[in-house]
Order: sequence, then C-alpha cells, then structure tokens
Amino acid sequence: MISRSYTNLLDLASGNFPVMGREPRRRLPRVMTVPGNVSEFDDDQAYSVSSDNPSSVSSDRMIIVANRLPLKAERRNGSWSFTWDQDALYLQLKDGLPEDMEVLYVGSLSVDVESYEQDDVAQILLDKFKCVPTFLPPDLQSKFYDGFCKRQLWPLFHYMLPFTADHGTRFDRSLWEAYVATNKLFFQKVIEVINPDDDYVWIHDYHLMVLPTFLRRRFNRIRMGFFLHSPFPSSEIYRSLPVREEILKALLNSDLIGFHTFDYARHFLTCCSRMLGLEYQSKRGYIGLEYYGRTVGIKIMPVGINMGRIQSVMRYSEEEGKVMELRKRYEGKTVLLGIDDMDIFKGINLKLLAMEQMLNQHSNWRGRAVLVQIVNPARGKGIDIDEIRGEIEGSCKRINEEFGKPGYQPIVYIDTPVSVNEIIAYYHIAECVVVTAVRDGMNLTPYEYIVCRQGLLGSESDFNGPKKSMLVASEFIGCSPSLSGAIRVNPWNVEATGEALNEALSMRDPEKQLRHEKHFRYVSTHDVAFWSRSFLQDLERICVDHFKKRCWGMGISFGFRVVALDPNFRKLSIPCIVSDYKRAKSRAILLDYDGTLMPQNSINKAPSQEVLKFLNELCEDKKNSIFIVSGRGRESLGNWFSPCENIGIAAEHGYFLKWPGNKEWETCGQSCDFGWMQIVEPVMKQYTEATDGSSIEIKDSALVWQYRDADSGFGSLQAKEMLEHLESVLANEPVAVKSGHYIVEVKPQGVSKGSVAEKIFSSMDEKGKPVDFVLCIGDDRSDEDMFEAIGNAMSKRLLCDNALVFACTVGQKPSKAKYYLDDTMEVTSMLESLAEASEASNFSMRELDEAL
Repeated sequence: MISRSYTNLLDLASGNFPVMGREPRRRLPRVMTVPGNVSEFDDDQAYSVSSDNPSSVSSDRMIIVANRLPLKAERRNGSWSFTWDQDALYLQLKDGLPEDMEVLYVGSLSVDVESYEQDDVAQILLDKFKCVPTFLPPDLQSKFYDGFCKRQLWPLFHYMLPFTADHGTRFDRSLWEAYVATNKLFFQKVIEVINPDDDYVWIHDYHLMVLPTFLRRRFNRIRMGFFLHSPFPSSEIYRSLPVREEILKALLNSDLIGFHTFDYARHFLTCCSRMLGLEYQSKRGYIGLEYYGRTVGIKIMPVGINMGRIQSVMRYSEEEGKVMELRKRYEGKTVLLGIDDMDIFKGINLKLLAMEQMLNQHSNWRGRAVLVQIVNPARGKGIDIDEIRGEIEGSCKRINEEFGKPGYQPIVYIDTPVSVNEIIAYYHIAECVVVTAVRDGMNLTPYEYIVCRQGLLGSESDFNGPKKSMLVASEFIGCSPSLSGAIRVNPWNVEATGEALNEALSMRDPEKQLRHEKHFRYVSTHDVAFWSRSFLQDLERICVDHFKKRCWGMGISFGFRVVALDPNFRKLSIPCIVSDYKRAKSRAILLDYDGTLMPQNSINKAPSQEVLKFLNELCEDKKNSIFIVSGRGRESLGNWFSPCENIGIAAEHGYFLKWPGNKEWETCGQSCDFGWMQIVEPVMKQYTEATDGSSIEIKDSALVWQYRDADSGFGSLQAKEMLEHLESVLANEPVAVKSGHYIVEVKPQGVSKGSVAEKIFSSMDEKGKPVDFVLCIGDDRSDEDMFEAIGNAMSKRLLCDNALVFACTVGQKPSKAKYYLDDTMEVTSMLESLAEASEASNFSMRELDEAL
C-alpha cells in the first residue's frame, strides 16, 4: 500500500521541489512552531527567513535526522512494541548534549508499517520516544536505499567506480529521483516539529545529503549541521558522479559539515575548489568556506564509543559466564579476532590470506594461533555479496584443510548472528584484533576492544595483572590516525600484513602494555559524548551571526543557496538614483569595465554601440564627469572609447590617466623606472613553462601571470610559490606584488583604483566643482579600493558635506559597497535611465535658452 507521505517522483524530475499534497493530519502536541495545523506549512516559501510568530518553546532543542530511528520494533499479538536501541549511535550522542536540551528524532523504522497503522504508530512514537517516523513505501525504499544509497553512493564513496555493468551499478536517473523524493519526505517530517528560531538540526550520513537544501530553502536562518559517517572520496573519484555539483551545493547549505578524518575533509574541500571554485580558509584553528556571504564550517572529529554502554554489557557478559566459557574453549591458543560486516570493502578475504601467509612463514604459530572471524549480516542488498561470501568460505576451507588437525582449526568462521554479550567476551580473550578493511568510514571495533581489554572499572573479578592489547589496523579506516600504537598495514599487501600479525603476537608484554595504555587514554577521553559536545559547540559558534545579516534565497532546484550580507547592503533602486541624480549639480561617475559594462564571459571585449550611446549622452551633460577605471591597457581602452570624446579613462588600475576632453595620457605612478620588469619576466616565464594553461600579460606598467585555464590546485600552488619568490627578489624595488583571482600581478607601488578615484575627486574640488553626487560601480576585488576611497574622500572633505554616494558592486556578494546590481544588463539599464534624465534636462535647458 502507498503511504500518504509519498511524493510523486515525476514532480521531482523537473528539480523544482513541488509543493506536497495538503492532506489533513493529526495535530502534534507542544512542538508546533506557530498556531495552526501542520498543513499550513506545506507551501515551500523559498524566501522565508524565520518564524514570524512567537516561539512556543523557550529553550533550544536538537532535532537529530538520520535514515534510521534509534528504536527496535517488534510486533506482538497484532500490535507494535517499541524499545530504544541502546547500541544506536544517535541515541548515545545525547550524553554529550546539555541535560536540559530536548532531543527529537526524525527517521525511518526498520520494519514496514501498514498505511492504516501509520498515524497511530507516529503518535505513539512522538508521545513516548519523541521520535517522528518517516514512512517510505516499499518501492521508494528499495530505489532509495538498496538502489541509490547502496549501489551508487556507497561504492563510489569507498573508491569503487562502475567500470562495467557487472562491476557496480551505472548511474540511474530514476534512482536519483527516488533519493531526492525520500529526502523531501524527511524534510516534510522535520517541518512538522521544527521551531526554526530555537532548534538545532543535526543531519547524519550519506542517505540525507540533499536534505539541507530543502530545509535552508524553507528556513533561511535555520541552525543546521551535517555529519558524514562514511569516507569522502578524492576529487578524481567523486567527479565521476553525474550529480556531483547538486550534492556539493546541498551540503553547503549546512552551517557545519563534519568528517571523521582530515583526509575526508581535504577531499571534500578539493571538490569544492575544483568544481565550485571555492577556497577554504583556516582561522584560529577552524576551517571555513565562504559561500555567498555565509561561512560554512568544516569539523574534523572522529566519533567515539559509549563507555557506559560497554561497561554495562561487560558486566552482564561476566555474569553470564561467557568469558570463562570462551577461555576454556580456546585454552592454550592465541586468539586473533576479526569482526566485520559482510561487505566487499571490509577486506575479510585479505585478512584470511594474511593469516595463511603468517602460518606459512612462521611455523611456530601452527597449532597455536587461531583467527576467529565473526561476520555480521549485510546491511542491505550490497554489491557482489554472494561472490564475496563464496570467496571467504573457500579460503576458510582451504586454510583449515592445509593447517588444521584434530582439535585445531586456524580459522574459526562465524557467519551466524552473535549477541553483543558474546562479542564482548571474544574481545576479552583476544590477544589481537585485526581490521583489514580496504576502505571504511570509522570502524569502532578497535575502540571497543581496547575498553574491554582494560576490564570492568573497579572490578576485581576480571583478569588480574597489567592490561595489554594489540591492534593490526588498515591504514584506510577512519580510526587509524587516532591509534598511533597500532601496527598499520596496507591490506592489499598480504605478505606485509602477515608479518604484522606475527609482530603483534610476538611483541613483548611491556611494549603491548604501553601501547594499550596510550590507546585507552585516548578512547576513554574521546568518547561519543565528547564528540557530540564538540560538534554542538562548533555549531553554536558558527551560527552566532545568523541574525546579524540579511538573508534571502536565490536559485532553483539544487542551485538554491542563501545569500547572507550586511543589513545595510541593498539593491540599487533606479528610480531613487535617478531622482537624486536630477538634483545634483556636480557628478562623478566611475565605471569599471570588465564585469561591469562588459560581461566577463563575452568573447568580443569591445563595448557595444548601445553602451557607447548612453555614455556619450551622459558625457554631454556638463554636470557629469565620467571615467572608465579599468585594469586593461591604455591602447585598447583608448581605441574602444574614442567615439566618446568627453570621457575620462584610467588604464592599468590608474597608472595612466586621460582626463575628459584631453587626448594626452598622464602618468600617476611614483616611478617611471621599469627595470624591475627584467627581473620579473624571466621568473614568470619559468612558471609559465612549468604550469600548463598559464600565460603572461605584459602591460606598460605591470606584468600579470594568469592561471585561469590551468589546473586550479596546481595553479594555486604555483601562484603561492611565485608570490613568495617575487616578494623576495623584489624586496628593494618600488613595486607591489599582489595575488588576485587566478592572477599574480606586479605593478608600481601606490597604483590602485582607489588612488585614482581620490585624484579625480581632489581635482574636481580644486576646480571649484566639489562633487555632490558619486556613482561608482565595479565587480571585483580591485574595485573595492574605489569603494574604500570614497569613504576616505568624505573624511578628507574632498566631497560636499551632503554628497550623495552610490557605491555599487555587480552581483550579490560581500562588498564594501552598500548597493548592488545583479548583472551587466542592469548596469546598462541604469545608465540608460540616467542618460534619459540628462537628455530631458538638456532639452529643458535648450528650451529655456530659446525662450530667453
């Protein structure tokens, strides 16, 4: 039967996030954000900032969203019975949250609930467990979890590419649509209970990577974190995903993104750099990405275990006598232990081959060493499960036949369900735990083993003597960097792994004790509570400025993002500026060229006839002083704007200046000695030869090395090294070495768009025409100098006291300007309006002259 929370996949194919059906629902107690029914929230308001009504909840709450609720479900006598799953990470992380913080869970159940029971089950779970279940119809669940999650994302995030149809699953658009549809269902459930002004939302793992976009689209200032529990692949692997940018942009709608290791975070940051052009910054130990005015924090913190839960199970296991039972069973044997899920990435067969290698090379372990391999059931319909199982069973049989004898089997293979108590007992007796996963997000098995080998705290019934433990751990698992005392191995190197097993078993007890003590200190202090507490603290820190900025949404589908800017930053109103323009008597208009009058991606860089017409009309107005202020060379600018006789031009960021009505260029720099170019050019040529896609632009006053078409990572690295190289060799020269957007530029000191702006204002003031109207428009970093110069001119009284200033950037982005226009078309439209105003004014003046 189809659940009433099911969304139509066809609606999502367009990517426009259709409004879900408004079906009457049961009113939920306490957790409503505003008075009214939940159905009132069903319209996705892309520009909603926050709740406009008073909150009904006074304190902060945490809403934890994960694919599975931390519950166990069982049907008894025709009715459902639910209990907490004490081993669920999402339940355990509550230990690190403030005691007075209420926690709600949103997720799906591990069992199918008939549609006619769903409302009753949902109410029970909300009332008794503060859980909000998301019910997925079977066909959607299959496509979402078994399809897109387990057959496309899971393999790719574990470095497996679908080279053939049989080896992995090729990308299927319908599975992606199911993934998006499921994420939207989770979104629906979150908005039923969220109070956007007070609640934190913490989303977990790769199943819900596009959920942040849905939530950010509805609540622009929502406080939201995301933690990825799987690896994040290198950019070379990730870039093969057809929906790579959609997922990256969705994740960036979070405030804080967490990873287990720096490697995973580094891969994510590299993907953002290569695919979205975003660069990260590290400040006071925190890593952040600037994304449309918002700072997206990057958190690196491996998850820990719940010490209390492990101790509790250890106590119960001891009471059951499991430990004593296993000690008798393996008396006289040295036990190595492996506990893994049935998955192609766990490297189980590589572990068996390493055991075989050790027995071959070190015969003293034959008849003594036993590898107990416990295999948990697969978590879904993973790839090649049957083939992997057959391979493992074949290796076990072969090794046992070769080295086994009556009363001894080197491999004990357990593929039936094993209770938690029994696993704890195996940890107690194991001399060494072996993890040979070829790729794994975290893997807490080593942590649990270390705690169990320490024994029950304060118990005298546990084994006496110094505590010791040994770990042979793959270097490709998330916990490996935290366990510096483990013997790290490349599991693909079977021979080296076999030697590592021998080293672990042969190591002297004092060394084992020291390694164990070091590991236990770390594991006991970096538990799951420490992890969740640290994540919440960083989330609070990153969200502290949420209500200090103006926020609004932009874009459709997964191109949606929230722009967060200064409250005083607003769009330039053309009617308002035209009104002020008409009243002004002495106007200075400063215009950048590329990206302002001319689109950056235009092939023909010459100005259009339309732009020249408007500029000419503005220049004819005697109240105007019009300047083109550009980084381009004077020759090209002079040729392009030759039809505008009364326009002023500042070329090469103001080094060369041509005043309106004057054909001669003057030099504004401090020095005319360009001997430094003979030093700089050979250096730049050397880097150009070594950096494919880079080039040198030679200007009259400057040299610019550009690497826009080079590999972004390598180009950035080369630019940084070149910057240091040039700063060193030019230390005594009167030049400035600066890096910009894909450029390194060397130019004379004191040359900037800001300095030429001040020169223009000063000149007009000296001529008795102090400026009472300033319009300054630009689009890039060099134009920020002009915006800053306007403020300096005001303080130096180079402008009239009541001067009207319109500093305007092109595009909605952080800027020193107070106004913005969206693109070059809007700039042209505004110039047209000003030109029309000047034309009307000139016409009126001519009529007046004729009348006189």
